Amino acid sequence: MKTEIIEKLSALVTAAFGLVAALAWNGTIEAIFKKFFGATDAIWSMLIYALVVTVIAVVITIWIGKASEKAKKL
Repeated sequence: MKTEIIEKLSALVTAAFGLVAALAWNGTIEAIFKKFFGATDAIWSMLIYALVVTVIAVVITIWIGKASEKAKKL
């Protein structure tokens, strides 16, 4: 039971730090898009921003999943 609590707490803390990092990157990427596409309140720039961030998130998630599976096999 104690091990399970520690594992769940570890996952929760990791997720919290991931959220903080994601919010920081969100601001950074948004600033970059403002520089190249103008104000992000325009619907097209918001759509491009959302699509690019989604693609990046999917690619990184797949990469991390593969790395995790590879590490488990070692």
